[in-house]
Amino acid sequence: MLFSFFLQEGPANTTNYMIAGYAVIFGVMLIYLISLLVRQRNLQKDLEVLEEIQGEEQ
Repeated sequence: MLFSFFLQEGPANTTNYMIAGYAVIFGVMLIYLISLLVRQRNLQKDLEVLEEIQGEEQ
């Protein structure tokens, strides 16, 4: 009797969990890409400073 109640229900609606999962994944990827861009910009500035120092030494 109790099992027939569970068998009559359809599959669980997990659409909201799927959308939330994708939002989290894309959010983390966006943060990672922003982090890479900031690191690249900082490395470019460091390279310019090192080239300036090297030019002054010569």
